[in-house]
Amino acid sequence: MSYKRLEADDFVVSADSITAGLWTDSSTPTISSFYTSSTQAASNSGDYYLNVYSDSGLSSLEFAVTYGNSTGGGSILYNPSVSGKSPSDSIYGQYRTLVLGDENADFVFGGVTSSDFWVVSIDRNRYKESLFPGSLTLLISGSGGIRSLTDNSQVVTTVQFNDAGRVFQLVSGSAGSVNTTNANGYSADSGSYGWFLPDIATLIINPLATKGEITLTPTTTANTDGNNPWKLVKAIQLGENFTLNSQETITSDFVFVRPRSSEFNYSENPSFISGSTGEVLYSSFINSPTTYITTVGLYNDTNELLAVAKLSKPLQKDFTKEALIRVKLDF
Repeated sequence: MSYKRLEADDFVVSADSITAGLWTDSSTPTISSFYTSSTQAASNSGDYYLNVYSDSGLSSLEFAVTYGNSTGGGSILYNPSVSGKSPSDSIYGQYRTLVLGDENADFVFGGVTSSDFWVVSIDRNRYKESLFPGSLTLLISGSGGIRSLTDNSQVVTTVQFNDAGRVFQLVSGSAGSVNTTNANGYSADSGSYGWFLPDIATLIINPLATKGEITLTPTTTANTDGNNPWKLVKAIQLGENFTLNSQETITSDFVFVRPRSSEFNYSENPSFISGSTGEVLYSSFINSPTTYITTVGLYNDTNELLAVAKLSKPLQKDFTKEALIRVKLDF
């Protein structure tokens, strides 16, 4: 075994973006069947959200839908004596903290402030790092028709950020292509259709826009179970198209190991030297040795082995040969 100290120019770092299917069946970026559990809907969690599956056996959880309202409307009060405190109010406050990071801030969709919203939260097991901007197509249906939604990541010149990371507007269109019937893909009166938040795998949908465009409206009456999460789930079921991909940045550290002509030509292997005397077994190996490199080990300064790279086949080495071995570490 021989050691060689690596220099700064022996290291190169590279980052590549990998796109993959998001849903349980990752071979396709689209799901068109959506199922909910009546048991979950009737449980305590059903007051807050509905889980949505892509199979009737309810084994493939894809996303969850919830509804938030700043005044607590659309859901039953926790305590009839305390107005405004209900599951919808709790959801609104949780997402205001998560996304805006300010309990006094408002949700402003395309320049229009909304006091309530739906949330589509992708199941954490469906992706590794984030959603892929520009891959979204979501069809939602109301009594006034069907609207295809996408994000405007392909047309914005400056990306906006908040506490949840990148923020893109939900607009009319598909697969990142914006329908420019209206200037920005949405109405100036009702604002955009919401936000696409790829870094937390979340879509926030603005009811002001869906109400005017496709007549999809949540119940906002105080102390009333409006069953609002189900209203959006039903609209997605009728649309029969939810297309989305995931995205992951793979960082690779390339380490270049360069055995020079004068290096790594001798071995401590028992086939090369005598274990008792340390003498070279064959005189021809003294001046014309031949070794075979099979493994590269990476050590730190305290001689601790950190990584091992195996060559696909032994690499012959002698005084007439130099080699360049590239070790790739993905993390």
